[in-house]
Amino acid sequence: MAGATSATRALMQDLTPKPPKRFPDRNEVAAVRAEADRLGAGQEAGDTRRVAGRVLGRRGHGKLVFLDLVDRSGQIQLLCETERTGPIDLDLGDIVGAAGVAAKTRRGEPSLAVRELELLAKSKRPLPDTYHGLVDTETRYRKRYLDLLVNEETRRDFLLRSRMVASIRRYLDERGFVEVETPILQPRYGGAFAEPFVTHHNELDVDLYLRIADELYLKRLIVGGLEKVYEISKDFRNEGVSYKHAPEFTMLEWYEAYADYRDTMERIEDLVATVARETLGSTELSFRGQAVDVAPPWRRLRLVDALEEAGLWTRDEEELRRRLDERGVDTSRDPSWAQLVDHALGHFVEPELVAPTILHDYPVELSPFARATDDDPAMTERFEYFVGGMELGNAYSELNDPDEQAARFAVQGQEAGGVQGDPDYVEALFHGMPPTGGLGLGIDRLAMVFTGRETIRDVILFPTLRERPGPS
Repeated sequence: MAGATSATRALMQDLTPKPPKRFPDRNEVAAVRAEADRLGAGQEAGDTRRVAGRVLGRRGHGKLVFLDLVDRSGQIQLLCETERTGPIDLDLGDIVGAAGVAAKTRRGEPSLAVRELELLAKSKRPLPDTYHGLVDTETRYRKRYLDLLVNEETRRDFLLRSRMVASIRRYLDERGFVEVETPILQPRYGGAFAEPFVTHHNELDVDLYLRIADELYLKRLIVGGLEKVYEISKDFRNEGVSYKHAPEFTMLEWYEAYADYRDTMERIEDLVATVARETLGSTELSFRGQAVDVAPPWRRLRLVDALEEAGLWTRDEEELRRRLDERGVDTSRDPSWAQLVDHALGHFVEPELVAPTILHDYPVELSPFARATDDDPAMTERFEYFVGGMELGNAYSELNDPDEQAARFAVQGQEAGGVQGDPDYVEALFHGMPPTGGLGLGIDRLAMVFTGRETIRDVILFPTLRERPGPS
């Protein structure tokens, strides 16, 4: 121990037994509980089972102690006879391993009759009330680990989200899509109207942007011949926070060569219904107190018709502003007709789209990357889709004419204060991009619908929060 500090030598000389580093050959609690549940009251199985998890309940004393053990799969009661296990010196929150046999008590409770019990990790701070769960919203978001420990619904929701994402991947993989990765740090940001986060690369001495969308890079891959690509990615937008907006969020984007927005409508309907059946067991669900069935076909509605129903369709910018002002909508931050239309949709159309609905054919001013419709060049083959009064995503027949794309970038740049699109993407289009259908799906929003949660923070494990003020 030459050269070691006194503190290090003291630690090295500490001969206090340490908890084991591993607990091999572990069975999931749910499997052992199912085995015990098949037994008759008062019966025990013959084969040894090994379970491990956290102690979240304790009853009894003396010769027989009952512990509630929880792992990711579920909960089981441990029957601990102290003559076998030795004294039970455990606190709530301790992590233990137990070996024994599946059993059912005379009262019919599936259990594990413990033969050996060992402490694997000590909980040195008390857990929240395990009976009532962790109910303080702020603490749940800031200390998600505690929320997951004591709130079964939280664990269920995030496991469901994980299965949902796996099901989406499986659906696309089975249909010939290739999962890819595109840059998060981008020299130009594009693919949506949004304020980016800006950072600086010291070695290259350039500003870079956290991506607001994957679109322009994924479509470069279509030009490159990959034909069907998708990415499930983190995107970032330096904008407001709401029940459905977060600065860091998860998106699925896919692009499919030789398809248009009608093909894409059918695919998203089928994907959502398939994923619902695989993760929920049904296409019927409840969101915001409303019963919703996501089975196809979904309602189709032209954007113009939806705005006309709301008394808000007009090409006259000042007239639209007047109508919105009369309804109490603040339009002071909407300098263009396109932004006024978007505001009208958000206020008076979207909340009414409770049943799954595809809103399609958008004005070209709202859709810089979408192909024009065959019968009206002022309209584009774009759609957004809604469930429970909330937009889940956006899709196009992609614009593949480089000259038109360059012109739209120029118009977009004028409206956005001089931002000049992406010349390299336009250059890629000059090499030819096949007709393509593309779509974006908000993974967090779909998770909200599937879990029945009404705020995006409930389906993001570690949501972005305002820093707590320090002590004065």
